[in-house]
Amino acid sequence: MPVLLVAGCGTAGGVPVPREDRTSAPAVAPRVDPATAEQAFSLLRQLDGAWKRRDCAAVRDLTTWAERTLGGRACEATGNGRPARPADPVYLLPDEGDWFAALAREPSPAYYLFFLEDGRWRLGAGPVPVPGEPVRKAGDAPSSLVRQARLVPQRHLTYLTDPAGVAGVRFPPGDPLRALLKDVTGRRADVELYGTRTLAVPVEAGSVLVFDALRLTYKGGRTDLVEMATLVGAGNKLRTLGLRRARAS
Repeated sequence: MPVLLVAGCGTAGGVPVPREDRTSAPAVAPRVDPATAEQAFSLLRQLDGAWKRRDCAAVRDLTTWAERTLGGRACEATGNGRPARPADPVYLLPDEGDWFAALAREPSPAYYLFFLEDGRWRLGAGPVPVPGEPVRKAGDAPSSLVRQARLVPQRHLTYLTDPAGVAGVRFPPGDPLRALLKDVTGRRADVELYGTRTLAVPVEAGSVLVFDALRLTYKGGRTDLVEMATLVGAGNKLRTLGLRRARAS
């Protein structure tokens, strides 16, 4: 299904680029309940088995969005398996019924995104490792903050195409986005939003957790995908909780 990705390069403004993405919202579905989330999370066992068999067709069938791009390439190129199977999950369930996030606490904290596509649950992103303290509980957040959180993907794009900081988007010292900005600027990579949906869920402490992805294209044609989990807190301040970067082509 066609969507628009917004692209940027260096300090230039963005232009629409038609691409295909599988996270466009379908007809309204009921909110995901914990039992459904638990059943969907169990597909990671099937995915682990497909990796062990080097069954790349099954890997593609069990994945969507960013993970289909990353997992399919990795399987076909190297046959390498995935990290140790995740366990001890807690679920973050948004109002939309066609996706949810899971925080697997074992063997190390990491977020996973699952999408309902063609009547089946598939893995859309993950693992997105969380080196610090992860958000573990859903909660309530002011409606104004939820609205602001929907701009996080665009703020990511603005930050990475505005090295002078004219637009005023800021991340705290030590945030992984700062290192990513240095790489993108130094290597003059093109930056695109990977998908147009806002994947946000209100969480504890009156904050909002947002998931999104970027495509980085370097000279010579190499592309990377970057999957991120970002916390939006009081004052509309951003903090990257988790970031995963992998080669897409």
